[in-house]
Amino acid sequence: MVTNKKTIAVIFGGKSAEHDISIITAHIPIIQSLTANGQFDIWPIYIAKNGSWYSDKKMNDLEFFKRKDFENYLSKQKKIRLLFDNGLKIIWPSFGRKTVAIDIVFPAMHGTFGEDGSLMGLLRMANVPFVGCDMFASAMAMDKAITKQVLAAENIPIVPFVWFTKSEWEKNKNGLTQEIKKLKWPLFIKPVHLGSSIAITKIKQESELENAIEVAFHYDDKVLAEESVENLIEVTLPIIGNDELRLGGIERRLDKTGFLDFNNKYLSGNKKSNDTDNPCREIPANINDDLKRQVENFGKQTYRILGCSGIARVDFLIDGNSQKVFVNEVNTLPGSLYCHNWRKMGVSGVDLVIKLVALAEERFQKQKNITYTFHSDILN
Repeated sequence: MVTNKKTIAVIFGGKSAEHDISIITAHIPIIQSLTANGQFDIWPIYIAKNGSWYSDKKMNDLEFFKRKDFENYLSKQKKIRLLFDNGLKIIWPSFGRKTVAIDIVFPAMHGTFGEDGSLMGLLRMANVPFVGCDMFASAMAMDKAITKQVLAAENIPIVPFVWFTKSEWEKNKNGLTQEIKKLKWPLFIKPVHLGSSIAITKIKQESELENAIEVAFHYDDKVLAEESVENLIEVTLPIIGNDELRLGGIERRLDKTGFLDFNNKYLSGNKKSNDTDNPCREIPANINDDLKRQVENFGKQTYRILGCSGIARVDFLIDGNSQKVFVNEVNTLPGSLYCHNWRKMGVSGVDLVIKLVALAEERFQKQKNITYTFHSDILN
């Protein structure tokens, strides 16, 4: 049967601490919206926690992953292979060797090996258009320390911090402790490359420091300690676009728990990330016009400085007393694409997903005009 539908692969899962969150983002809203739109042949590509790659249209249904035996089911299926030959093809090795050519990819992998630019580099090599930030922006934004260093060099305000690797901590624990003690306490201890608030600890006294650092090093080999902004007004700004940017609503978190850890975000009432009227958030944020202008301006500058494209979310910390605004970090794959925010601004989940696909194709077409090779006589 002849069809004009484009074939789109949604890649999710992965060897990441944010594996399960990736499954949710892939289905709500991406696969749901692509299905509702009706213009795409959707192939889910699931990367298991052990790194195995599978593709089966049964996985377009989120209920598949709620089955207690889904991992056992997959272990009996053939793993897919990928062919990179001026495009991307999925191959199921067998006597018949089924092959599907992919027109566009929608990455939905949070964290390590996905959101950190690894997957984007793979897709660049395959010469296939893909949704969201490119490899360079993804790699920078995934490293909280590098993000802060780059933004500070461009005079974007950030909170003071100290970063170090696991080997540096093991070799110079006393020296680094002295550097950390110079910061204004309380502090946050964070793994540099993780999101979803995994392994983040707020500490108020030195006796808590070493344990918090050890927890962070359990998930990462690079850690930062940064000053906590007290009297905190915490806001976030989702952005879509390549050259021309569209801003979502400035969103303020209203809960008083200090900060949202993984359980607060995903295993409590906050897990309803698509709930537009969630009482724990305020869209648009009730902040004064000057703060709003600063957030929007710093947000657009940050997006441009890091080279973001497609979609990203810029997080801010505001000192309620001094009214100082700090850029905290950048998320290049906001959980569930921050659909609840865009809906509040009049953009449906379907419209958002289709717009992101169009932005990916736009960027891909522009990149075709760039010459990546150079002919020389050096081998003659």
